[in-house]
Amino acid sequence: MARKDLLKSLMGDAPAPAAEASDPAAPRQARYQKGAIGAVSQSIAQLKSRAMVEVPANQIEDGGLQDRLGEDPAEHERLKASLAEYGQQVPVLLRHIEGSDDRFQVVYGRRRVAALRDLGLPVKAMVRELSDRDLIIAQGQENAARRDLSFIEKANFARQMRDEGFERKIICDALHIDKTVISRMLSVADTVPQVLIEAIGPAPSAGRDRWRKLADQLTAGGFSPDRVAGALTGESSDARFEDALRIVNRRSAKLAPAPAPDRELRGESGRIGRAKKSGKKTVLTFDAAEAQGFEDWLIDNIEEIHRNWRSQTGE
Repeated sequence: MARKDLLKSLMGDAPAPAAEASDPAAPRQARYQKGAIGAVSQSIAQLKSRAMVEVPANQIEDGGLQDRLGEDPAEHERLKASLAEYGQQVPVLLRHIEGSDDRFQVVYGRRRVAALRDLGLPVKAMVRELSDRDLIIAQGQENAARRDLSFIEKANFARQMRDEGFERKIICDALHIDKTVISRMLSVADTVPQVLIEAIGPAPSAGRDRWRKLADQLTAGGFSPDRVAGALTGESSDARFEDALRIVNRRSAKLAPAPAPDRELRGESGRIGRAKKSGKKTVLTFDAAEAQGFEDWLIDNIEEIHRNWRSQTGE
Protein backbone atom coordinates (compact mmCIF):
# COMPACT_ATOMS: atom_id res chain seq x y z
CA MET A 1 0.00 0.00 0.00
CA ALA A 2 1.35 3.45 -0.91
CA ARG A 3 2.17 5.87 1.92
CA LYS A 4 -0.61 8.22 0.83
CA ASP A 5 -3.17 5.41 0.88
CA LEU A 6 -1.93 4.26 4.30
CA LEU A 7 -2.42 7.74 5.74
CA LYS A 8 -5.92 7.86 4.27
CA SER A 9 -6.65 4.47 5.79
CA LEU A 10 -5.54 5.62 9.25
CA MET A 11 -7.69 8.77 8.98
CA GLY A 12 -10.73 6.77 7.91
CA ASP A 13 -10.82 8.20 4.35
CA ALA A 14 -9.67 5.14 2.39
CA PRO A 15 -12.22 3.62 -0.01
CA ALA A 16 -14.07 0.58 1.37
CA PRO A 17 -13.11 -2.84 0.10
CA ALA A 18 -15.39 -4.32 -2.55
CA ALA A 19 -16.97 -6.81 -0.12
CA GLU A 20 -18.05 -3.99 2.20
CA ALA A 21 -19.35 -1.83 -0.62
CA SER A 22 -21.62 -4.65 -1.74
CA ASP A 23 -23.07 -5.08 1.76
CA PRO A 24 -24.66 -1.85 3.07
CA ALA A 25 -25.34 -3.50 6.46
CA ALA A 26 -21.65 -4.23 7.10
CA PRO A 27 -20.27 -2.33 10.14
CA ARG A 28 -18.09 0.68 9.51
CA GLN A 29 -15.12 -0.95 11.27
CA ALA A 30 -15.14 -3.98 8.94
CA ARG A 31 -12.18 -2.56 6.97
CA TYR A 32 -9.96 -2.62 10.13
CA GLN A 33 -10.09 -6.15 11.34
CA LYS A 34 -6.50 -7.31 11.51
CA GLY A 35 -2.98 -6.25 12.28
CA ALA A 36 -1.48 -2.92 13.22
CA ILE A 37 -3.92 -0.90 11.11
CA GLY A 38 -6.86 -2.45 12.94
CA ALA A 39 -5.29 -1.70 16.33
CA VAL A 40 -4.61 1.93 15.37
CA SER A 41 -8.12 2.42 14.04
CA GLN A 42 -9.67 1.01 17.24
CA SER A 43 -7.50 3.37 19.31
CA ILE A 44 -8.65 6.31 17.21
CA ALA A 45 -12.31 5.28 17.67
CA GLN A 46 -11.79 5.06 21.44
CA LEU A 47 -10.15 8.48 21.54
CA LYS A 48 -13.03 9.93 19.54
CA SER A 49 -15.55 8.50 22.05
CA ARG A 50 -13.73 10.32 24.85
CA ALA A 51 -12.95 13.49 22.91
CA MET A 52 -14.85 16.69 23.63
CA VAL A 53 -16.44 18.56 20.74
CA GLU A 54 -18.46 21.75 20.45
CA VAL A 55 -21.98 21.40 19.09
CA PRO A 56 -24.42 24.26 18.31
CA ALA A 57 -27.18 24.09 20.91
CA ASN A 58 -29.92 24.36 18.25
CA GLN A 59 -28.78 21.03 16.83
CA ILE A 60 -29.51 19.19 20.08
CA GLU A 61 -32.86 17.63 21.03
CA ASP A 62 -34.09 15.94 24.19
CA GLY A 63 -33.69 12.18 24.44
CA GLY A 64 -34.30 9.35 26.86
CA LEU A 65 -36.90 9.43 29.64
CA GLN A 66 -38.30 12.31 31.68
CA ASP A 67 -36.05 12.62 34.71
CA ARG A 68 -37.23 15.97 36.04
CA LEU A 69 -40.72 17.10 36.97
CA GLY A 70 -40.86 20.70 35.84
CA GLU A 71 -38.08 23.26 35.76
CA ASP A 72 -37.25 25.93 38.31
CA PRO A 73 -36.99 29.29 36.46
CA ALA A 74 -34.82 30.76 39.24
CA GLU A 75 -32.42 27.81 39.07
CA HIS A 76 -32.30 28.13 35.28
CA GLU A 77 -31.28 31.79 35.58
CA ARG A 78 -28.60 30.94 38.16
CA LEU A 79 -27.17 28.28 35.84
CA LYS A 80 -27.14 30.73 32.92
CA ALA A 81 -25.31 33.33 35.04
CA SER A 82 -22.72 30.77 36.12
CA LEU A 83 -22.12 29.54 32.57
CA ALA A 84 -21.87 33.10 31.27
CA GLU A 85 -19.28 34.02 33.88
CA TYR A 86 -17.19 30.86 34.17
CA GLY A 87 -17.99 28.93 31.00
CA GLN A 88 -19.02 25.29 30.73
CA GLN A 89 -16.64 23.24 32.85
CA VAL A 90 -18.32 19.82 32.54
CA PRO A 91 -19.29 18.39 29.12
CA VAL A 92 -22.69 16.87 28.44
CA LEU A 93 -23.19 13.48 26.78
CA LEU A 94 -24.88 13.29 23.38
CA ARG A 95 -25.62 10.69 20.74
CA HIS A 96 -26.29 11.12 17.04
CA ILE A 97 -29.91 11.02 15.94
CA GLU A 98 -30.19 8.02 13.64
CA GLY A 99 -29.66 8.94 10.01
CA SER A 100 -28.21 12.38 10.77
CA ASP A 101 -24.63 13.53 11.17
CA ASP A 102 -25.45 16.98 12.56
CA ARG A 103 -28.46 16.36 14.84
CA PHE A 104 -28.04 15.03 18.36
CA GLN A 105 -30.01 13.84 21.40
CA VAL A 106 -29.11 14.61 25.01
CA VAL A 107 -28.20 11.58 27.09
CA TYR A 108 -27.58 13.73 30.16
CA GLY A 109 -26.96 17.43 30.75
CA ARG A 110 -30.19 18.81 29.32
CA ARG A 111 -30.31 21.72 31.80
CA ARG A 112 -26.86 22.86 30.65
CA VAL A 113 -27.96 22.52 27.02
CA ALA A 114 -31.07 24.65 27.68
CA ALA A 115 -29.06 27.34 29.46
CA LEU A 116 -26.37 27.45 26.75
CA ARG A 117 -29.08 27.60 24.08
CA ASP A 118 -30.55 30.69 25.77
CA LEU A 119 -27.07 32.23 25.96
CA GLY A 120 -26.39 31.50 22.29
CA LEU A 121 -23.27 29.51 23.18
CA PRO A 122 -22.08 26.18 21.75
CA VAL A 123 -22.29 23.08 23.92
CA LYS A 124 -19.17 21.19 24.93
CA ALA A 125 -20.05 17.52 24.64
CA MET A 126 -18.87 13.97 24.32
CA VAL A 127 -20.64 12.12 21.51
CA ARG A 128 -21.15 8.36 21.72
CA GLU A 129 -22.99 5.82 19.62
CA LEU A 130 -25.64 4.47 21.98
CA SER A 131 -28.70 2.28 21.45
CA ASP A 132 -32.01 3.34 23.02
CA ARG A 133 -31.38 0.85 25.81
CA ASP A 134 -27.84 2.11 26.46
CA LEU A 135 -29.08 5.72 26.42
CA ILE A 136 -31.65 5.09 29.15
CA ILE A 137 -29.24 3.08 31.31
CA ALA A 138 -26.60 5.83 31.00
CA GLN A 139 -29.24 8.40 31.92
CA GLY A 140 -30.26 6.33 34.94
CA GLN A 141 -26.67 5.97 36.14
CA GLU A 142 -26.15 9.71 35.82
CA ASN A 143 -29.34 10.29 37.83
CA ALA A 144 -28.16 7.93 40.56
CA ALA A 145 -25.00 10.00 40.98
CA ARG A 146 -26.95 13.26 41.35
CA ARG A 147 -28.14 14.28 44.79
CA ASP A 148 -30.62 16.93 43.64
CA LEU A 149 -33.24 14.58 42.21
CA SER A 150 -36.15 14.15 44.63
CA PHE A 151 -37.73 10.87 45.70
CA ILE A 152 -40.69 11.21 43.34
CA GLU A 153 -38.45 12.09 40.36
CA LYS A 154 -36.41 8.93 40.91
CA ALA A 155 -39.61 6.91 41.43
CA ASN A 156 -41.09 8.33 38.24
CA PHE A 157 -37.90 7.52 36.32
CA ALA A 158 -37.96 3.93 37.64
CA ARG A 159 -41.60 3.59 36.54
CA GLN A 160 -40.75 4.80 33.02
CA MET A 161 -37.89 2.28 32.79
CA ARG A 162 -40.21 -0.52 33.86
CA ASP A 163 -42.88 0.58 31.38
CA GLU A 164 -40.23 0.57 28.63
CA GLY A 165 -39.73 -3.12 29.37
CA PHE A 166 -36.54 -3.05 31.42
CA GLU A 167 -36.08 -5.87 33.92
CA ARG A 168 -36.07 -5.05 37.62
CA LYS A 169 -32.35 -5.90 37.88
CA ILE A 170 -31.45 -3.40 35.17
CA ILE A 171 -33.52 -0.70 36.89
CA CYS A 172 -31.71 -1.44 40.16
CA ASP A 173 -28.31 -1.33 38.46
CA ALA A 174 -29.10 1.87 36.59
CA LEU A 175 -30.21 3.73 39.73
CA HIS A 176 -27.85 1.95 42.17
CA ILE A 177 -30.82 1.05 44.38
CA ASP A 178 -31.79 -2.39 45.71
CA LYS A 179 -34.98 -4.25 44.77
CA THR A 180 -36.79 -3.42 48.02
CA VAL A 181 -36.36 0.34 47.54
CA ILE A 182 -37.31 0.09 43.85
CA SER A 183 -40.49 -1.81 44.81
CA ARG A 184 -41.44 0.95 47.27
CA MET A 185 -40.74 3.62 44.68
CA LEU A 186 -42.84 1.86 42.05
CA SER A 187 -45.67 1.34 44.54
CA VAL A 188 -45.92 5.11 45.07
CA ALA A 189 -45.46 5.98 41.38
CA ASP A 190 -48.20 3.49 40.43
CA THR A 191 -50.63 4.68 43.14
CA VAL A 192 -50.32 8.45 42.69
CA PRO A 193 -51.63 9.22 39.16
CA GLN A 194 -49.20 10.85 36.75
CA VAL A 195 -51.44 13.90 36.33
CA LEU A 196 -51.14 14.61 40.05
CA ILE A 197 -47.39 13.91 40.18
CA GLU A 198 -46.81 16.41 37.37
CA ALA A 199 -49.13 18.99 38.99
CA ILE A 200 -47.21 18.75 42.27
CA GLY A 201 -43.71 18.59 40.76
CA PRO A 202 -40.51 17.34 42.40
CA ALA A 203 -41.44 18.36 45.99
CA PRO A 204 -37.81 18.08 47.21
CA SER A 205 -38.79 18.29 50.89
CA ALA A 206 -41.30 15.43 50.68
CA GLY A 207 -39.56 12.09 51.06
CA ARG A 208 -40.77 8.55 50.59
CA ASP A 209 -42.83 8.34 53.80
CA ARG A 210 -44.91 11.44 53.02
CA TRP A 211 -45.50 10.38 49.41
CA ARG A 212 -46.54 6.96 50.72
CA LYS A 213 -49.01 8.68 53.07
CA LEU A 214 -50.46 10.66 50.16
CA ALA A 215 -50.76 7.48 48.10
CA ASP A 216 -52.55 5.62 50.91
CA GLN A 217 -55.02 8.47 51.44
CA LEU A 218 -55.76 8.66 47.72
CA THR A 219 -56.51 4.94 47.62
CA ALA A 220 -58.72 5.00 50.71
CA GLY A 221 -60.70 8.11 49.73
CA GLY A 222 -61.54 7.36 46.09
CA PHE A 223 -60.36 10.78 44.91
CA SER A 224 -60.46 12.23 41.42
CA PRO A 225 -56.79 13.02 40.68
CA ASP A 226 -57.79 15.67 38.14
CA ARG A 227 -59.87 17.51 40.75
CA VAL A 228 -57.10 17.33 43.34
CA ALA A 229 -54.57 18.56 40.77
CA GLY A 230 -56.87 21.45 39.81
CA ALA A 231 -57.24 22.51 43.45
CA LEU A 232 -53.50 22.97 44.08
CA THR A 233 -52.61 26.64 44.61
CA GLY A 234 -49.12 26.60 46.13
CA GLU A 235 -46.46 28.59 44.28
CA SER A 236 -43.67 26.12 45.01
CA SER A 237 -43.68 22.38 44.43
CA ASP A 238 -43.37 21.70 48.17
CA ALA A 239 -46.36 23.97 48.83
CA ARG A 240 -48.42 22.13 46.21
CA PHE A 241 -47.56 18.81 47.86
CA GLU A 242 -48.82 20.20 51.19
CA ASP A 243 -52.01 21.35 49.42
CA ALA A 244 -52.60 17.85 48.07
CA LEU A 245 -52.00 16.25 51.46
CA ARG A 246 -54.40 18.67 53.16
CA ILE A 247 -57.10 18.02 50.56
CA VAL A 248 -56.97 14.24 50.90
CA ASN A 249 -56.70 14.38 54.70
CA ARG A 250 -59.71 16.68 54.96
CA ARG A 251 -61.78 14.54 52.62
CA SER A 252 -60.72 11.33 54.39
CA ALA A 253 -61.78 12.81 57.72
CA LYS A 254 -65.22 13.59 56.27
CA LEU A 255 -65.57 10.07 54.90
CA ALA A 256 -64.54 8.40 58.16
CA PRO A 257 -67.50 6.94 60.07
CA ALA A 258 -68.61 8.97 63.05
CA PRO A 259 -67.76 7.38 66.39
CA ALA A 260 -70.63 5.54 68.01
CA PRO A 261 -72.20 7.42 70.93
CA ASP A 262 -71.82 6.08 74.45
CA ARG A 263 -74.59 3.66 75.35
CA GLU A 264 -76.18 3.65 78.76
CA LEU A 265 -76.49 0.27 80.50
CA ARG A 266 -79.64 -0.06 82.59
CA GLY A 267 -81.06 -2.59 84.99
CA GLU A 268 -84.43 -2.88 86.76
CA SER A 269 -83.44 -0.20 89.25
CA GLY A 270 -82.03 2.23 86.68
CA ARG A 271 -78.62 2.97 85.24
CA ILE A 272 -75.78 0.64 86.19
CA GLY A 273 -72.99 1.69 83.76
CA ARG A 274 -72.00 2.75 80.24
CA ALA A 275 -70.67 1.10 77.07
CA LYS A 276 -68.28 2.95 74.74
CA LYS A 277 -67.29 1.64 71.27
CA SER A 278 -64.17 2.99 69.57
CA GLY A 279 -63.05 1.29 66.37
CA LYS A 280 -62.69 -2.41 67.15
CA LYS A 281 -62.74 -1.92 70.90
CA THR A 282 -65.71 -1.79 73.30
CA VAL A 283 -65.29 -0.67 76.92
CA LEU A 284 -67.86 -1.36 79.66
CA THR A 285 -67.73 0.93 82.67
CA PHE A 286 -69.64 0.30 85.89
CA ASP A 287 -70.21 2.57 88.87
CA ALA A 288 -69.88 0.44 92.00
CA ALA A 289 -72.66 2.31 93.81
CA GLU A 290 -75.07 1.92 90.90
CA ALA A 291 -74.13 -1.62 89.82
CA GLN A 292 -74.19 -2.92 93.42
CA GLY A 293 -71.91 -5.88 92.70
CA PHE A 294 -73.30 -6.77 89.26
CA GLU A 295 -69.89 -6.11 87.70
CA ASP A 296 -68.32 -8.79 89.89
CA TRP A 297 -71.07 -11.29 89.01
CA LEU A 298 -70.60 -10.49 85.30
CA ILE A 299 -66.89 -11.19 85.51
CA ASP A 300 -67.48 -14.50 87.32
CA ASN A 301 -70.12 -15.67 84.81
CA ILE A 302 -68.75 -14.25 81.56
CA GLU A 303 -67.69 -17.67 80.27
CA GLU A 304 -71.18 -19.17 80.66
CA ILE A 305 -72.83 -16.07 79.19
CA HIS A 306 -70.56 -16.28 76.16
CA ARG A 307 -71.29 -20.00 75.74
CA ASN A 308 -75.06 -19.35 75.80
CA TRP A 309 -74.60 -16.55 73.22
CA ARG A 310 -72.73 -18.87 70.86
CA SER A 311 -75.37 -21.61 71.15
CA GLN A 312 -78.15 -19.13 70.34
CA THR A 313 -76.40 -17.40 67.43
CA GLY A 314 -74.59 -20.41 65.98
CA GLU A 315 -71.27 -18.57 66.08
